[in-house]
Amino acid sequence: MSDDLICVGAISGAYGVHGEVRVKSFCADPEDIETYSPLVSEDGKRSFALALIRPMKNGFVARIAEVATKEQADALKGTQLFARRGQLPHLPDDEYYYTDLVGLDVFDTGGTALGRVKSVQNHGASDLLEIHAPGATTTVLLPFTKAAVPTVDLSARRIVADPPEGLF
Repeated sequence: MSDDLICVGAISGAYGVHGEVRVKSFCADPEDIETYSPLVSEDGKRSFALALIRPMKNGFVARIAEVATKEQADALKGTQLFARRGQLPHLPDDEYYYTDLVGLDVFDTGGTALGRVKSVQNHGASDLLEIHAPGATTTVLLPFTKAAVPTVDLSARRIVADPPEGLF
């Protein structure tokens, strides 16, 4: 995947029989996903002109210009939707796109390496950094809060963490 692409949503399946799809938005303001249209697939080879029709539980009903049947909509289930970085708003200094955090090295406040960010997860309460420690078979979920992660340095590709006692 290109660093130029940011995942802003996913197609979760067909809606009805006329080619409409269910879309889950990952944007801070969920309806903003439409403003980044046309969206592209992860490989950048497919383009989707997305138009939101109405909100629904956990997302939106949307129309994609090239999709006319339920079968075509079903075939798109699970497709992630990406916007080009230049289409997205610039973030304040203390906010980050998930994709920018993945792969960063994590150190504690004393400089000891804790691991590397494998993914960023959010199960409803707050963001969690999934950290894979060198030589470990499991990962650790570190709360992505100002207290637990006081420093994110994207240019140096590192995070300084002050994890809760006993986490690592």
